Amino acid sequence: MEKDYSTFNDSLNKKPIIVVEGKTDVDKVSRLVDANFVITNGSEVSRETLEYLNTLSLTHKIIVLTDPDYPGLRIRNIVSNNVKGVFHAYVSRNKSIKGKKLGVAECEDEEILRALGNLVKYDIDDKGDYIGIFDLYSLGLTGKNNSKLLRNEVYKHFNLGYGNAKTLKNRLTLSGVSIEEVKAFIEEVENGSCK
Repeated sequence: MEKDYSTFNDSLNKKPIIVVEGKTDVDKVSRLVDANFVITNGSEVSRETLEYLNTLSLTHKIIVLTDPDYPGLRIRNIVSNNVKGVFHAYVSRNKSIKGKKLGVAECEDEEILRALGNLVKYDIDDKGDYIGIFDLYSLGLTGKNNSKLLRNEVYKHFNLGYGNAKTLKNRLTLSGVSIEEVKAFIEEVENGSCK
């Protein structure tokens, strides 16, 4: 499978910094890509780690690749709120399970490469067109029996991870996805023309 990973390296062609939760994640991902790693060692990201990431962000691309669970989401939020210009790589929850464990280290290699090839950057300074909760309701993404399933399809299609309706609203807005793009995708899903 040919994939363009040109967004992976920064403009100075320096190795990106990938933020992960633990050593097993480094062991897994370092076999697949040439990068440097910062380990958070849990969801309480230290002030020192955030300061270090801020320093690195001046010369390197920072990519957050955490487990698709609450602690992983917490790490993403802490890093995003404290380090400018962060990119996000999301692995799918259903492709991150091995036995009773859920996480990056449990992913197939292809899933990690897919996530790193589909980086998302939220532009907090320029939100563009605001997508509101009423928009989600009118599109069936909340308040209906199948809303959760449809939301999951939208999350997957736009490479936005996972979450509830409020999180989807925020991520769509911050990533610059327009209401028209969401409508068009939902029409594809409803017509069965979406793969």
